Amino acid sequence: MPAVNPWIIALTVMLATFMEVLDTSVANVALPHIAGSLSASADEATWVLTSYLVSNAIILPMGGWFSMLIGRKRFYMMCVALFTVASFLCGIAPTLGLLIAFRVLQGIGGGALQPISQAILVESFPREKQGMAMAVYGMGVVVAPVVGPTLGGWITDNFSWGWIFFINIPVGVLSLLLTSTLIHDPPYLVRRSFSSVKVDYIGFGLLALGLGSLEIVLDEGQRNDWFGSNFIVAFAVTTVICLVSVVFWEVRQKEPIIDFHVLKERNYALATLSMLLLGFVLYGSTTLLPLFLQTLLGYTALLSGMVLSPGGIAICICMPLVGFLLRRVEARWLVIFGVAVSTIGLMRMAHFTLEVDYRTAVWGRVVQSLGLAFLFVPISTVAFARIPRERTNYATGLFNLARNIGGSSGIATTITLLARRAQYHQNVLVSHLTPLDPAYQSRLGQIAGAVQSAGASAPDAAHQAQGILYGMVQRQSNMLAFADAFWVMGILFLAIIPLMFFLRRVKPGSGPVAAGH
Repeated sequence: MPAVNPWIIALTVMLATFMEVLDTSVANVALPHIAGSLSASADEATWVLTSYLVSNAIILPMGGWFSMLIGRKRFYMMCVALFTVASFLCGIAPTLGLLIAFRVLQGIGGGALQPISQAILVESFPREKQGMAMAVYGMGVVVAPVVGPTLGGWITDNFSWGWIFFINIPVGVLSLLLTSTLIHDPPYLVRRSFSSVKVDYIGFGLLALGLGSLEIVLDEGQRNDWFGSNFIVAFAVTTVICLVSVVFWEVRQKEPIIDFHVLKERNYALATLSMLLLGFVLYGSTTLLPLFLQTLLGYTALLSGMVLSPGGIAICICMPLVGFLLRRVEARWLVIFGVAVSTIGLMRMAHFTLEVDYRTAVWGRVVQSLGLAFLFVPISTVAFARIPRERTNYATGLFNLARNIGGSSGIATTITLLARRAQYHQNVLVSHLTPLDPAYQSRLGQIAGAVQSAGASAPDAAHQAQGILYGMVQRQSNMLAFADAFWVMGILFLAIIPLMFFLRRVKPGSGPVAAGH
């Protein structure tokens, strides 16, 4: 195996991973444009996101199995090639149906890129440098979701929505060229012939059906009133049956698609659960803040993205510091510190009002992001410190799957929480709008007087004043709902701290590690 500078390998694998992570968020702001140009409703257009998440989640934990079957380098290059070609097809898709089909292909290609990239990095660096390597790699996968909405909004406004997919093509080609030249399979990763491997069709089918049903439940639940809908109940039952069955089935297989035995290692199991919670809060809060800025404060997509961007810069600055500290401080203490700082940031957001200024919004996000920088790499260090190298591919797949499911659940939960809490607060506020309430009567008279002075008749002014006041109630109830959601995110985040005290001790500087985002 030729000697290659490991930092060049880190940049090579970060290219494709950045491209894949960016694509999970870049399409969000373009959905109205996609729906309009393809003659689809807003609800139908959301399948552009869901189809990608479903296929991405299905392939995530299977990277280790495919690597053993066809070789890790070959499988990695096939994934990059499929993702790149599917990106081109998405950009030229003439109908919504074809776009969804191409997004499925794109998700299949992108799903295994992160775990395979992490496995390559683990073997490219000596143990004492793995923390710093994953910190550099983590900068790419953490900053990508921050850049995605801003970049997607700018491209869509200035060009067309197809270009959000076309930008992947040169990155994919460059990644293929570098990978073919610089990356090689390790000696222990012996590739098996197709004839000697029994394909676990039952395990694959259960996994695909279970995760697909889960994504449908999460994406469509709020629109269909959750378990008040027979449609959602049917898919929820299917999800439970399939995911429970796949666990029992895979643990009995000699050559499983997913190796659940890695969960017997206590540190790995607890760290994976922590990553599930981290994904839940990260994706939930990242969905909440731009939504709050755009719907209640009237920010443009580009300006709301600029509120998020300083947080990404803060992470970039802190991650190398975290890699340095991992050599000297036990990982669990860094995680506890990160959770505490992030929770402070979320609680600052829970105190936002309709009069919050740009600087306050930015600093709330920056404080949260400073804490996040102390979480990704230390949690990964804890997870993989006791996992044998030959099982790293399987372990990274499950680890990233936990983050992915946590993120999907976090987005669904925040959207549901916003709708339910806004309804609750509106009912409470409306209960005070009675003719017997002096404050209500006084405010109504002031608004009616202002409208009448602008030229409206007395009856019209009274009618318009009622509408204006009700609009103010709606905005305030939505504001309170956002505050509740940020508060819930902060409290849930604290659940990671008790998990850290059940970990076996991991000495500073020990590895291997794998980063999540």
